[in-house]
Amino acid sequence: MERSAFVLYNSNMRAAAPAPAIRVYNLFGESGDLPDVVHCETIASRSVLHDWTLAVHRHARLHQVLLIERGGGEATLDGRVVPLRPMQIVNVPVGHVHGFRFVPGTQGWVLTIAAEILDEALLAAEGLRGALSRSAVVRGTPQIRATMKQIFAEHAACNFGRAHLLRALSAAMIGLVARALVGESSGNGTAESGLFRRFEALLEMHHLQRWSVADYAKALAITPTHLNRVTRTATGDTASHLILNRLIREARRNLVYTNLPVSTIAYALGFEDPAYFSRVYAAATGLSPRAFRAQLHGGE
Repeated sequence: MERSAFVLYNSNMRAAAPAPAIRVYNLFGESGDLPDVVHCETIASRSVLHDWTLAVHRHARLHQVLLIERGGGEATLDGRVVPLRPMQIVNVPVGHVHGFRFVPGTQGWVLTIAAEILDEALLAAEGLRGALSRSAVVRGTPQIRATMKQIFAEHAACNFGRAHLLRALSAAMIGLVARALVGESSGNGTAESGLFRRFEALLEMHHLQRWSVADYAKALAITPTHLNRVTRTATGDTASHLILNRLIREARRNLVYTNLPVSTIAYALGFEDPAYFSRVYAAATGLSPRAFRAQLHGGE
């Protein structure tokens, strides 16, 4: 999220220290936004163009799952270098810094899911969001491989019910990945990670009520400073940024999937002034709500 968005959203928030320059891409440097229900490509299709090396970067609103079929290499996940081997899954949550160096000829799949699709699929009470919130490399399963192949086959076709099936299969995939992540980290949970999962659950329940950082901290019986430490450890981001990100994702979901007027969306999100909502949205995304919606429809 751009800094100006936070100035608009919370003018009393202290400016954060400058961060290292990490490239922020929609999809590996592409400018398109929400091109489809999901995006599917092979590891080789992009990597071969860059000598099998993808420099560290992050995706502001995209979650990615990679499955190595053959070959391998190494992944850089938030500063950690992790070896990659066949039948391993790489989970890359929204906003996490990552990069790859593949062995030439590596084969596998990359599934990219927009944050809005995740929001529709994940229920706070089920705990999947917390499991999926960490970048990690874990062992894949035959079921994960089969589901990935189903998604790619459905994505390539133009059959009736394509979007519905892609949503359903993607929901199954993220559930299987969350299960694999929890299976490998069983017994290694910490109090801090538990707090973050509780914060995420509260955020899902109360983001439309425009709770502040202090409100969430009070509900968790900790200080705002402690909450920021928890969110930075889990995601590298502040609680304020995560709260605003969630609100912007909800706005984008309404702009994409409904025909509601911008003013109605603004009021539904708790804004008293639609013009102020438009300024916050534009500062966060680089486009006004109307311009974003027009872009989706080819400028019509």
